[in-house]
Amino acid sequence: MVRLGTGIGWRPEIADDIARLPGIDWVEVVAENICPDHVPDALRLLRERGTTVVPHGVSLGLGGAERPEPGRLRALAERAEALGSPLVTEHIAFVRAGGPLTASPSIEAGHLLPVPRTRDALDVLCENVRIAQDALPVPLAVENIAALISWPGEEMTEGQFLAELVERTGVRLLIDVANLHTNHVNRGEDPAKALDELPTSAIAYVHVAGGVEKDGVWHDSHAHPVTQPVLDVLAELCARTAPPGVLLERDEDFPAAGELAGELDAIRAVTAAGTAEPVTAAGAAEAATAARTGDEAAAPVRTPGEADEADEADEAAPEAPLPEAPVPDAVRERLALAQTALLSALVGGTPPPEGFDRRRLRVQSAALTAKRASVIAKVAPELPEILGTGYRPAFARYAEGRPMTGGYRRDALSFAEHLLADGRPDDSAARRRLTLWWQERSGPAPLPSHPAARFARRVRLALSGGR
Repeated sequence: MVRLGTGIGWRPEIADDIARLPGIDWVEVVAENICPDHVPDALRLLRERGTTVVPHGVSLGLGGAERPEPGRLRALAERAEALGSPLVTEHIAFVRAGGPLTASPSIEAGHLLPVPRTRDALDVLCENVRIAQDALPVPLAVENIAALISWPGEEMTEGQFLAELVERTGVRLLIDVANLHTNHVNRGEDPAKALDELPTSAIAYVHVAGGVEKDGVWHDSHAHPVTQPVLDVLAELCARTAPPGVLLERDEDFPAAGELAGELDAIRAVTAAGTAEPVTAAGAAEAATAARTGDEAAAPVRTPGEADEADEADEAAPEAPLPEAPVPDAVRERLALAQTALLSALVGGTPPPEGFDRRRLRVQSAALTAKRASVIAKVAPELPEILGTGYRPAFARYAEGRPMTGGYRRDALSFAEHLLADGRPDDSAARRRLTLWWQERSGPAPLPSHPAARFARRVRLALSGGR
């Protein structure tokens, strides 16, 4: 097992701060945001000074009914090789549904959705993980996700589901303690019980992140400070095992470098203590400094015999899982139908499937729309600039009943087309700017008979003032 140490999620917005933060042993990058041929200079410089970089995928959809797409697997493998990474990570989630298994159009969630903890879903996940493992040049670790909703008729707890996944595939685990806390608030699941059921020897590393509670629902925002309950879950985990690595995630509303350093100090204090007793951020500085500087008193003392046994246990290779028969098509089809029905209700406005909490479905649907709008704002920052405060309300109206089907860049163009077709925005200068933006990015002219051609003619008329 690779010893990673203390890390932070690398984001361009805080690249300079990360380069200056003390005690950063490694960073994690969103795999889909990195081009293997053009690694950002700041990330390249980190690698050159010996900082380990781990690519973290978000789009494979290993928990989906379809087999992983070979192109996405190749892309993840290329990033691992370009970054010299010791492992890659992904999520236990589905991110799209529909398609050939359901004879319906493919639709995308735009974010991570939970898989049902059923035998069917576990069989499919195990086969998908094995396919991914065979295609990747380095070991794979998979992450438990945060959920706003629960599937009806689940057959296993989260800990049981993950333990059997590891037993059957030999995959490693990325345990997100913030997600365990999220599922405690939203689904009533006890983090301690989940940790008791986990094969802790399979843990590759740990995520820690902030969130916020609204109306009794915990939102795993990655845009708020790490809370004490999340640190308490981390302490629970560290009381059971010494994780090879712990990483702080922050994706939005980035604080000053000093605040990031304080959160990292709190995390170091908990991992150094190796106890379930709460460690607050305010009282963490001394223990964190000792952990950063290698003070022997900050770590549990082992006798030589104990150290040898621990090292042997850490380095022991897991038993190779036994081969399994291919998952029958009928199993994949059942899962596909269930996931498509749920996703269609969340992003397409179809009736909710039986057994789901309708209030929670509305919360999840709103969260997916908000996430989609946030990503569009990063992919096409000119849109919120042109539309101002009207951007998010306009996007919410556009997204209602319109699932994403072609990725975020296509979604951004479709959003602009929707606005222009309705004669919006009302301000003529903003409408002209949006028209020009769309025209520059809409690609080659379509055939005269194509619907897009009629829209293009309307755009040209708008630009010419109707002449």
